[in-house]
Amino acid sequence: MEQSIEQTTEILLHLSPIEVANLKEGINFFRNKNTGKDYILYKNKNHLRACKNMCKHQGGLFIKDIEDLDGRSVRCTKHNWKLDVSTMKYINPPSSFCQDELVVEMDEENGLLLLELNPPNPWDSEPRAPEHLAFGEVQITYLAHACMDLKLGDKRMVFDPWLIGPAFARGWWLLHEPPSDWLEKLCQADLIYISHMHSDHLSYPTLKKLAERRPDIPIYVGNTERPVFWNLNQSGVQLTNINVVPFGIWQQVDKNLRFMILMDGIHPEMDTCIIVEYKGHKILNTVDCTRPNGGRLPEKVALMMSDFAGGASGFPMTFSGGKFTEEWKAEFIKTERKKLLNYKARLVKDLQPRIYCPFAGYFVESHPSDKYIKETNIKNDPNELNNLIKKNSDVITWTPRPGATLDLSRMLKDPTDSKGIIEPPNGTKIYKDSWDFGPYLKVLNAAVEDEIFLHSSWIKEYFTWAGFKDYNLVVRMIETNEDFSPFPGGYDYLVDFLDLSFPKERPSREHSYEENMVPVVDLLLLQTGWVPLGLLQICHPTTSLICFQTPPRSKLSLLQTLCL
Repeated sequence: MEQSIEQTTEILLHLSPIEVANLKEGINFFRNKNTGKDYILYKNKNHLRACKNMCKHQGGLFIKDIEDLDGRSVRCTKHNWKLDVSTMKYINPPSSFCQDELVVEMDEENGLLLLELNPPNPWDSEPRAPEHLAFGEVQITYLAHACMDLKLGDKRMVFDPWLIGPAFARGWWLLHEPPSDWLEKLCQADLIYISHMHSDHLSYPTLKKLAERRPDIPIYVGNTERPVFWNLNQSGVQLTNINVVPFGIWQQVDKNLRFMILMDGIHPEMDTCIIVEYKGHKILNTVDCTRPNGGRLPEKVALMMSDFAGGASGFPMTFSGGKFTEEWKAEFIKTERKKLLNYKARLVKDLQPRIYCPFAGYFVESHPSDKYIKETNIKNDPNELNNLIKKNSDVITWTPRPGATLDLSRMLKDPTDSKGIIEPPNGTKIYKDSWDFGPYLKVLNAAVEDEIFLHSSWIKEYFTWAGFKDYNLVVRMIETNEDFSPFPGGYDYLVDFLDLSFPKERPSREHSYEENMVPVVDLLLLQTGWVPLGLLQICHPTTSLICFQTPPRSKLSLLQTLCL
């Protein structure tokens, strides 16, 4: 049953009358000396707006934007995202997010209060104290990537089953060899949670195998703006029991088991995370969320799992020319991976789960055409993250292997219990060394012959639907073979995003220019409605660079890459 949530008010910052009198026009930075938290207050005559000094992307700190002559924008020190504080809208990337505003109130002495209106933590509704767990009562078995099989009393729950086939066309493949009985484990599940629509979590090849045996298996997804199963009918997979549930509401499975799906603070339209509670013991799975639940999460849960690896973006592996030397790329990748490790370690330190497990990062670019990407796109080592966590806290860490099982009761009682984690038998194959490329490449190649591509009208229809315009960018799209040579009879056209036109030649005005060579654009348009960044040459007034084989992430992939 859904519960109403009472709103509460929290005072984040109090400015004295003298501090209020000294406010300057434009941007003002403040820090609460008691909490160490930072805030931004914007003054325009008698109008005041305020927000937390925290970027929505990855929680970076804003500083004054020296390129802003109007004194209205701030720049994030992490990835150069920019926020117009006068409107509370992000301007880099453009048309993306709005910053959450704080309430500004004057007190009785002409001082000023910054207030945050908060609902109580939804997982605290109808709280349940942890009860005794018998050995073997709660067991978590790792299958592959982000897929976990949870035994919770007499119920079984599975997370994000990607167990066969590729993800993102043919860009990602499983690093680990799933247990040979993975399909039986799926069929025995009482319910499945799928976090979001990306194909390393929503795997139609996997679900097709499952649907052939259990089409009515209960599957639960969050009520995201972009439906998780938006492409179900076109996929041909016959699933008949998909349940879309609201955010922040406990879903009762039985008297001992319930779960709650929460949205991501950065991508609430798509990403979700989940809290599973059995007899008062919570398991938190943040999956791919950049800022799960806006940064508000339960502390001291029994088990927390999250992504860790990095490497989902094609930048900068797919760029060359200008500053993008191999040395520059290597240093950039090293720095970014270190930032991610530190962020995850800090999050775990703040939340203090009893046990932490890094997962959802065990993929590999195994197709021969992606050899360079595989060699360049270095991922984080889960053991390195676990070692970093153990330096700063007493959190128990678990690096999972396919088929390994964690007994929650044993590990909570005695982390040194030899039966707390049961590893797969000796000789079990851990890493995949072969992938069945053939059937999936056949589907890719067949897309070229689809009748929709017989007529060039699809080009205008697609880009009009995508709605990306009013940006001084011209893109040349060139359809190619796997070796990036022009496809015989393939499309070759220009798109001017300033007015969303399709000129025969580049305009004479100064503009950013890209050459985008896409080997698999046809299939991606048919199955996802997305155009990926293929072989991309961007010519700015001072820079030239090339990008190829960037996996599709959203309709705004062009825009997001420009803002990296």
